[in-house]
Amino acid sequence: MFYIYILQNREGKHYIGFSGKDPEERTSEHNQAKSRWTRYKGPWRLVYSEAFETKQEAFLRERQIKSFKGGKAFKALIQKNTDKQS
Repeated sequence: MFYIYILQNREGKHYIGFSGKDPEERTSEHNQAKSRWTRYKGPWRLVYSEAFETKQEAFLRERQIKSFKGGKAFKALIQKNTDKQS
């Protein structure tokens, strides 16, 4: 399985990534400063994830989400997931 995930830090900044690892495990790695892109911007919490059977599907979905980051579609995606967790 491959996953896309969205992390959020205390300042409300988001990081979008994809991996072959479980999103919880990747979040832990980001919080342990194992990623140079997120090293000094945490701590991070997982706010959204999706699973895919292929790396290509996950990569394309990551690109799609990054294309609307900060816009209404991105905010709706995060909000929908937040509502599920409440």
